Amino acid sequence: MAPRPLLREAGRMDETLTPGTEVAVRLVKHPRADVRYPAVVGRDDGTHIVVRAPWAGAAAKDFGFVRFEDGDIFTEHYWRDRWFSIKEVRTATGSLKGWYCDIARPARVESGALVVEDLDLDLWRSADGGTVLRLDEDEFDDSGLERHDPAAAAKARQALDELELLAREGGFGPLLA
Repeated sequence: MAPRPLLREAGRMDETLTPGTEVAVRLVKHPRADVRYPAVVGRDDGTHIVVRAPWAGAAAKDFGFVRFEDGDIFTEHYWRDRWFSIKEVRTATGSLKGWYCDIARPARVESGALVVEDLDLDLWRSADGGTVLRLDEDEFDDSGLERHDPAAAAKARQALDELELLAREGGFGPLLA
């Protein structure tokens, strides 16, 4: 089934994604190369998109606070009206590792692909909620976004603050429902 058109602001059209179909997720990582991987659409209500994908890295990646590896499953939540995404991370056996959050411009669907522009800020919340970490603030500072798009930089910092508050006050449950 083809994606359904969705009326967007100022007459711009976007597409909604059909549950159960495969979609290419494209994380735009200026100036680095984009990251692309396949995912299966769980739902798309026109604002909140949920996809599920296996760990897309070529090899395991140990961040020190969590290790992503072959078999891990990511349930990824994207919004067309929020400046972040939340990725629930589970092992191949279903044990919850935690939530990895990317600060990003609102998601869009283009030519059947889910496109998200990563803004370098991240947040991690462990499964037990005991560890909440703000990540990559130095990369964000180095990106130059505050100089060439101060409004976007302000929205990115506001989104990180919002996510950190949610992470410390009980988690992301209400957003993910």
